[in-house]
Amino acid sequence: MDVTPATVRTEHERLRGRADAVVPVVNAVRTDLGAAFDTDVPGIDADDYRDAIDAVFADGNRAVNVTGLALCLHELDVRGDYPGFVVDELLGRELAAIVAGEQPLRLLAQATFHYADVTAVADTGECAGLDDLDAALAAGVQTRLPGWTWRDGEHPFEP
Repeated sequence: MDVTPATVRTEHERLRGRADAVVPVVNAVRTDLGAAFDTDVPGIDADDYRDAIDAVFADGNRAVNVTGLALCLHELDVRGDYPGFVVDELLGRELAAIVAGEQPLRLLAQATFHYADVTAVADTGECAGLDDLDAALAAGVQTRLPGWTWRDGEHPFEP
């Protein structure tokens, strides 16, 4: 794999173009987790998703890492899938974390990735890594974007 500035630009556009696949997953996850935690979390639309991807790619270091992980997931396939389960889960979890940002959002996105992967993303029927790519993007974006009440307002532990 050769990651160049052109590769990063191409992947940026490809991930922006996944809005139709990812936004419904984001909204399903927000609805389910909102109900589980007794809070209302607003859904997002395609523009919100694309804006979040643009923000991720505005940071050159983050953009290179997102590109590398996304390219790996886009190409990853293991015959029978199960032997590759650890690899695609590891890559997906890290991609979700990088998209989400810094702690504690990183950790929340990693946990959310597993939920999105198991409950909200259908098997793509193509290569094994594509469903993990969509779950990672959904987990990272939904964690990154506002809407959770615990993130609104004054933090109780800040001076």
